Amino acid sequence: MELLIQLLGMLIVPALLLISILSAAIKVVQEYERGVIFRLGRLIGAKGPGLFFIIPIIDRMVKVDLRVVTLDIPSQEAITRDNVTVKVNAVAYFRVIDPEWAVVQVEDYRRATWQIAQTSLRSVLGQVELDDLLAHREKINERLQHIIDEQTEPWGVKVSIVEVKDVELPPSMQRAMARQAEAEREKRAKIIHAEGELQAAKTLAEAAGTIAREPASIQLRYLQTLTEIATEKNSTIIFPVPIEFLGSFLHILERGTEYLAQAANARAEGNRESEADR
Repeated sequence: MELLIQLLGMLIVPALLLISILSAAIKVVQEYERGVIFRLGRLIGAKGPGLFFIIPIIDRMVKVDLRVVTLDIPSQEAITRDNVTVKVNAVAYFRVIDPEWAVVQVEDYRRATWQIAQTSLRSVLGQVELDDLLAHREKINERLQHIIDEQTEPWGVKVSIVEVKDVELPPSMQRAMARQAEAEREKRAKIIHAEGELQAAKTLAEAAGTIAREPASIQLRYLQTLTEIATEKNSTIIFPVPIEFLGSFLHILERGTEYLAQAANARAEGNRESEADR
C-alpha cells in the first residue's frame, strides 16, 4: 500500500508538470484578436484567430485587440488665432491595423494615441479663428483626423474619425455673441420691412399710372368701395366722393354765388333809379 502511494506521488508530479507545459503551449485567439509571437526575444509574426501551439519558456505571445476603440479627449484650453480663450473636448475612433507594429514600435499604443490626440487638438485650435471653429466644425474634424492618423500610422494604428463635441466660451464672449445675434436679427427685420415698403410703393406707382391712363377705373373703384361699405353693418356710413365730383360741385357753387351777386347788384341799381324818379 505504501508502495502504491509512493508510486502515485511520483506520477502526480510529472502529470502536473505536463499539464502546466501544455497549458502554456496551447493558445486560443479570438476572431477580433491577433497573437504576436516572440521567440527568444525575436519577432516571429502574428497568428490567429483560432487554436495554435507555442514553445513554452522559449516563445512569448502578446494579444492585440483589432476592434475599434473609442478615445475620449478631455477638455483642452487653448487660445484661438483671434485671441479668444476656449475649452474644447473631442472624441476619436481608432483601431489597430498592424498588430506587429503596434507591439514593436510603441510601448502602449492606446496611451500614445491619447497623448497625440490632446496635443493635436490644442495645436489646431491655435491655428483657427472662433467663427471657423463654430461654423466649420467638419473641416476642423477632418484636419484633426488627418494630423493624428499621420502620426500614429507608423505604430500600425488607423484613426478613422475625430469629432469635436463641446466648445465652451467665456461668459463675456457668450454675452457679446448674443448681442451680435440680436443685432443681426433686427438688421434682417429692417431689411425685410424696407423691401416690403419698396414693393408697395412700386405697386402704388403702377396703380396710379393705370388710373391716369384709364380715368374710368377710378369710377369703378368708387362703386366697388360703396358696395363693400354696404355689406358691412355700420351705423354710420361715410360716402367717399371722387375728386372729379368735388371739383364739379365747387364749380357749380362758384357759378351760383356769382349769379346771386349779380342779382343783388341789379336789384340795388333798380332801387336807386326808382328813388331818383321820385
